[in-house]
Amino acid sequence: MVSKCANPDCPTPFLHLRDGKLFRWDARAAVHVLPSEADLFTKKPSGKAEYFWLCGKCAVSMTVVFREGIGITIKPLKRAHKKAS
Repeated sequence: MVSKCANPDCPTPFLHLRDGKLFRWDARAAVHVLPSEADLFTKKPSGKAEYFWLCGKCAVSMTVVFREGIGITIKPLKRAHKKAS
């Protein structure tokens, strides 16, 4: 359950979807270890989804990403630079 902004430096509580940006992460996609052949026939994918929310202020300049060895984290958005004419 989402309770606050995914930015650890932001204390904004999650109150509604009107403000900010909600991210859905498939927990299966976060696992980069290949299953053994036996696992392919005996285990079903979990299908577990995790949700992360950035408040409106943080969503303007950040996004949520997965980093191998770290997990879910935030990173600054790249800004498009205007070309001088």
